[in-house]
Amino acid sequence: MYEINFDETGPAKVLQLYSPKTPLKAVVVVDNTALGPAVGGVRVSPAVSVAEVLRLARTMTLKNAVAGLPHGGAKAGIVADPKCPDMERIFRIFARMIRDLREYIPGPDMGCDETAMAWIQDETGRAVGLPEEIGGLPLDKLGATGFGLAECAEVAAPFAGMELNGSRVAIHGFGSVGKAAARFLTEKGAVLIAAADTGGALYDPGGIELEALLRTKAEKGSVAKHSKGRRMLPEELLSVECDILVPAATPDVIHEGNAATVRARLILQGANIPATCAAEEILAQRGILSVPDFIANAGGVIMAAMEYARKIEQEAFAAIAARIRENTRLIIEKALSEKALPRAAAVGLARARVSAAMHYREY
Repeated sequence: MYEINFDETGPAKVLQLYSPKTPLKAVVVVDNTALGPAVGGVRVSPAVSVAEVLRLARTMTLKNAVAGLPHGGAKAGIVADPKCPDMERIFRIFARMIRDLREYIPGPDMGCDETAMAWIQDETGRAVGLPEEIGGLPLDKLGATGFGLAECAEVAAPFAGMELNGSRVAIHGFGSVGKAAARFLTEKGAVLIAAADTGGALYDPGGIELEALLRTKAEKGSVAKHSKGRRMLPEELLSVECDILVPAATPDVIHEGNAATVRARLILQGANIPATCAAEEILAQRGILSVPDFIANAGGVIMAAMEYARKIEQEAFAAIAARIRENTRLIIEKALSEKALPRAAAVGLARARVSAAMHYREY
């Protein structure tokens, strides 16, 4: 059994769920609720573990605190294949089992979408990232996280010694976040040169026409089946020469074994925990600016909080732009002045906000 490391922040609750008839295996971690009810996505993967959910829940605590949201952090993981034909039944049973865990507000994450949130809402009366037909702001459809990544890039690029306009972008994880990031980055003048998904990767230093690639992805299932460009393994994309690298897939894809081969000037962490601590040290030593996940990819949770507060789409996008731009500049300048890693600077700020809120709580 995984040993839980408790600290001054949390986790407050760790629940393991099991329903043999479904079958359902899941874990829920409510890390901290000092700032308010905890918001965090439900990750669906055959490989999701207690350790991963604990790390992700802490990331959500930090992300919500830095973004100035009135929410704590949590995360859930369902051990299942997202393509399982019984997903509605699995989600509904999962929702019934967390119905009384009122301090946790589920949202979409890897392996699920707004439809799954509608099932949870139907069973519990609380979820974010809902379909627009029932009053939600569908995070993936609107591209909230990708929009925030592009706003982050515009602020961070000069600190990495470059202009966003004309920069070459490689995206590892061409799913909902990666596709939206590509769209918003190219709208700001960036050039997509590489993309990877579970089916393979594609590289064209001369540039990839985004709309054509999106059609290939929709019709054939993978960017690797695109007619133009050089095919490679997904992990090889992490080493292509580019200006901006967006890891938007699974955790720890950049690690101690490959960080020395990364040839980007700026890394925007589109996924949660896509790089290990050791990797971030190596990247910093090599002069590569890596903006932490809970700064760069906070667009989704900011929109989720706006939905929970009954705000409209325009207000949500305005909040994402303002908060991510401000925090990106603040954290990079803080890291430079303190000669610290951007993550260390961001964690220090987030922990201070959480600790201040905990002072007024009795737990």
